[in-house]
Amino acid sequence: MILILSAQVNQNTPEYQQLLSHLATLKGIQTRVHVEPGSVTSLTEIYLIGDTKSLDMETMQSLPCVERVVRVSEEYRILGRHKDDQRPTHFDYNGVRFGQDTLNVFAGLCAVDNREHVEIMMKAVRDNGQVCTRMGAYKPRTSPYAFQGHGKNCLNYVFELAGKYDIKVIAMEITHESHLNEIKEALHQTGNPTGVMLQIGTRNTQNFELLKIVGRQTEMPILLKRGFGITLDESLNAAEYLASEGNRNVVFGLRGMKTNMGDPHRNFVDFSHVPVVKRLTRMPVCIDPSHSVGSRQSSPDGILDMMQVTAQGIIAGANMVLVDFHPAPPKALVDGPQAMLLKELPYFLEDVQIAREAYLKRVALRQRQL
Repeated sequence: MILILSAQVNQNTPEYQQLLSHLATLKGIQTRVHVEPGSVTSLTEIYLIGDTKSLDMETMQSLPCVERVVRVSEEYRILGRHKDDQRPTHFDYNGVRFGQDTLNVFAGLCAVDNREHVEIMMKAVRDNGQVCTRMGAYKPRTSPYAFQGHGKNCLNYVFELAGKYDIKVIAMEITHESHLNEIKEALHQTGNPTGVMLQIGTRNTQNFELLKIVGRQTEMPILLKRGFGITLDESLNAAEYLASEGNRNVVFGLRGMKTNMGDPHRNFVDFSHVPVVKRLTRMPVCIDPSHSVGSRQSSPDGILDMMQVTAQGIIAGANMVLVDFHPAPPKALVDGPQAMLLKELPYFLEDVQIAREAYLKRVALRQRQL
């Protein structure tokens, strides 16, 4: 059960202390307080953990400071959708809204290779009207001999160039808790010119200690990619690990499942789960066509497979696209064969808009039938 308190609640007031005192008398019930700061007011939620079935909704609603009560199901207690749950399905970060009704494109480098390519990429993103990009500094690789990323050595110039080209949010994977401090320090040294969305990659979806550590920081939102060999339920519970530690600003990423049933694609494309995730949870949903398809193959109509599956995901309601571009794919240090060309960026974005418009028309059509 979740108690959502009045917007004007002050945790130092007698009413708030009276509420906590009452909750402390409930047998077998533990409380966890979460405060979500906003630009004007803060939202305070109190989670009641334990056997809450016997608690009467009307009685709980009448307690001091309580504005609304939500009885949650067992699954996805914090990020899930529950009966009569009116909590928002969006969050704002560094001037960009991420929600189940928005769409943001993160086109950029799978792995940062040098300053020149970073600047070329960011300029292209800016020139095409975008404010988000992806820049891989830390790269977990299957082979210990493969390029692992430049790490903290590239962070300062990546963030400086983001500020130069008005990039608001950079999606950046981390693989170790030390990377959090390195990113924060680099942002501080460069004057906080941009924002970072921390990405938990598919290999770390069940690295529970890393999930807890990343979830305890609330300055930066998190993109959690689905585990490539586990069920959707297991991956959604991984997102709950993040939220249970305090960070509810989570985007759920679909990036394909590892099975030869998807051949010749790199992974079996799972974008049909976009509406499923939106139905089960309040998280925005991201699709990653680059790592799902993994090549630049096209159908007889000339449309790249990556663009075909991107359109499929967007028409299904995706809210974010994470896609690899590179100024010179043959020189890319990671996943060059799947990177799209900069000259294809305007075409890609226009195709994305066509798919988005189709999705909105489908939503409007359904609304007329209700």
